[in-house]
Amino acid sequence: MDHELFRQEAHKMVDWIADYYQNIEQYPVKAQCKPGWVYSRIPADPPLEPEEMDTVFSDFKDIIVPGMTHWQHPSFFAYFPANNSFPSILAEMLTSALGAQCMKWETSPAATELEEAVMQWLRKMTGLPERFEGVIQDSASTSTLCAILSARERFTQFGSNSNGLHATPVMRVYCSGEAHSSIEKAVKIAGIGKDNLVKIGMDEAFRMDPALLEQAIAGDIKLGYHPLCVVAALGTTGPTSVDPLPEIAAVCNKYNIWLHVDAAFSGSTLILPEFRWMIEGIEHVDSLVFNPHKWLFTNFDCSAYFVKDSETLINTFKLVPEYLKTQIPEHVNDYSNWGIQLGRRFRALKLWFVIRSFGIKGLQEKLRAQMAVAQELKTWVTEHPDFELMAPVLFNLVCFRFHPSDLNDEVSLDKLNELLLLKVNGSGSMYISHTRLNSKYTLRLQNGQTHVERQHVVKAWDKILEDAYAIYPSELSKL
Repeated sequence: MDHELFRQEAHKMVDWIADYYQNIEQYPVKAQCKPGWVYSRIPADPPLEPEEMDTVFSDFKDIIVPGMTHWQHPSFFAYFPANNSFPSILAEMLTSALGAQCMKWETSPAATELEEAVMQWLRKMTGLPERFEGVIQDSASTSTLCAILSARERFTQFGSNSNGLHATPVMRVYCSGEAHSSIEKAVKIAGIGKDNLVKIGMDEAFRMDPALLEQAIAGDIKLGYHPLCVVAALGTTGPTSVDPLPEIAAVCNKYNIWLHVDAAFSGSTLILPEFRWMIEGIEHVDSLVFNPHKWLFTNFDCSAYFVKDSETLINTFKLVPEYLKTQIPEHVNDYSNWGIQLGRRFRALKLWFVIRSFGIKGLQEKLRAQMAVAQELKTWVTEHPDFELMAPVLFNLVCFRFHPSDLNDEVSLDKLNELLLLKVNGSGSMYISHTRLNSKYTLRLQNGQTHVERQHVVKAWDKILEDAYAIYPSELSKL
């Protein structure tokens, strides 16, 4: 492919992208194909001779697109937002074109220095203290692992990196029962063991109970364990509950425990002054992560990880073999020493494009508008005699279930709501997900996609009502 052919093909694909977003509501939100459908259409052997790009692109449209769930669809209400925006797409195109390996300052000075500047922007936008320094990781899962590894090395004075864990006491990590599963994965990878992840009880709003946390820590100390790290959540995975940070921070400060804050989903709301209450006590926090790729219109992957003591983070990961040594002064940031991967993408460019294109006010307006619609949906649920709100609505997520007034058997209610989920999602017109709260099957609807508007949530609520009464009581009686 020469320069001119590349230009022609690129124009075709940009036109397709623009058409895709213009007509995205014509697609079923959730992929409607059956398992194996895409695989069966891929030749068993790769081509021996070159193929025309027109043929490749045609297969993309005919085979790949029908097998995609369209996360950018305004009626995608499942899981969490993974939103995108045109400025982010444009920046990603340029990032791919540059093809830079941004592991060190010397390998791409602009990538390093833009990342430093943009993370300072984010720190100011979210009200974090000046002492916090930021780095872009690929995901909150990686960020949480970095926090736990840093806590481990601080406790062992970097001895576990050198000698392993055989001589250390049993270390314990604490989180609530609603915390993200990545914490369990992190303690496994870090060599701490999932049996040493202690799930702390919660209050009626699904927030970690600080009194139970301190009780668990004190009990572990008596047993000879070492309390290593507490992970508090600002927006848990299921109901987006907010753990009481000041009280948790006080406990961690008392026992000298690393406090990591997982704000992956909801941390973007810290750009709104009215949500800064969530980070009261932040001066006692060691690290915090939130994902612009979840709710700040920057496409995956872009996870903002802030740490109070960057020296501990760097010393946890720094490794400079001969082939990476340079004559560059020590004061520059080599971000490959700030995390797990040596290789790093130029993620800061798309975040820079997004912040500049929207402006702080534009970002704030979109978040506020989406949360206002969620509050409307909350009202529709609470005022309906056959629906039940299952958790407080703090952000853009509403947890609810179908609960007909004449049905009170919990097993039947679980089955009914599972049937409702399957019917709604099977239509292709919208997509929601579920969780369990207090062991009850709960439907989740988040409206955080970039192009979602009130009309899409109204349409979704109407569809839920229509399908609910289509399956009850006739379909439930068949089970």
